[in-house]
Amino acid sequence: MARKITTKNLFKPAPSKGESKAQITDRAVKQITDIEVEKRNAKTERLRKARLAQEAPSSATVSGGKRAAR
Repeated sequence: MARKITTKNLFKPAPSKGESKAQITDRAVKQITDIEVEKRNAKTERLRKARLAQEAPSSATVSGGKRAAR
């Protein structure tokens, strides 16, 4: 019924120094990339709003014309 308590089943194994450093590096990289993604999304939204604001007056005057190819 009851298992005998030993250090192997009582405590979880401690991560090695290599694993700990890898986890620290992984966490730092994820934080950096999350910050970069937030900045990129904010910039994209800001540029989208500026483009729509710039196109709004010009699209009201031009109606149904063909768009120029890029």
